Amino acid sequence: MLPIDPAHTHCQALEQAVVAFRRTHAAHVSAWGEELAEVLRDGGRLLAAGNGGSAAQAQHLTAELVGRYQGERPPYSAIALHADTSAVTAIGNDYGFAELYARQVAAHGRRGDVLMLLSTSGRSENLLTAAAAGRRAGLRVWALTGPRPNPLATAADDALCVTAATTATVQEVHLVAVHLLCAAFDAAGPSAAGLLAATAPPPAVDGQVRLPAAEHTSAPEMSPER
Repeated sequence: MLPIDPAHTHCQALEQAVVAFRRTHAAHVSAWGEELAEVLRDGGRLLAAGNGGSAAQAQHLTAELVGRYQGERPPYSAIALHADTSAVTAIGNDYGFAELYARQVAAHGRRGDVLMLLSTSGRSENLLTAAAAGRRAGLRVWALTGPRPNPLATAADDALCVTAATTATVQEVHLVAVHLLCAAFDAAGPSAAGLLAATAPPPAVDGQVRLPAAEHTSAPEMSPER
């Protein structure tokens, strides 16, 4: 047995960080979820990006929105910018790693969309250039980072900064934040029952699904082939 149990130390640090995040940021992340619901349900889009473990967190978030978090609801437009490997490698090769996300933000982002940037350090150059590109294009730029102060929190329109001593703990609290964001997003929408009724297929008649009748126009007669 080690003199200091690393599992106990890790879990204790995580517990403390989650408690601090709940006290400081629970209302803030819920407000993000509600705002994101307005944007996406009005036809807007979420773009998300990060590096390494933060890229995985970004993709986790977009998957929850395109798929579902818990209850049934329609899919919403959300793109993890690192997931298109051909675009990532082409941009990295032709323009450099610093432009990896900024060029995609310029391509996919529209005024009023949300750009979510995740970083444990808040110092990644490619995320800073993405934040600048997003603000130029009129996107709402949100940063989910480690402790303040950091450049990404300053560059964003709004930031949630996790206070923790290690990168691992920051990433774990970021996952909690992602799930809280999704819960608030879902709570801001219509009930699952209403969504299911609106998207249900037509009722079956005599064991067959009857689709709405389409308008028919008579086609001109074709002369026989000669």
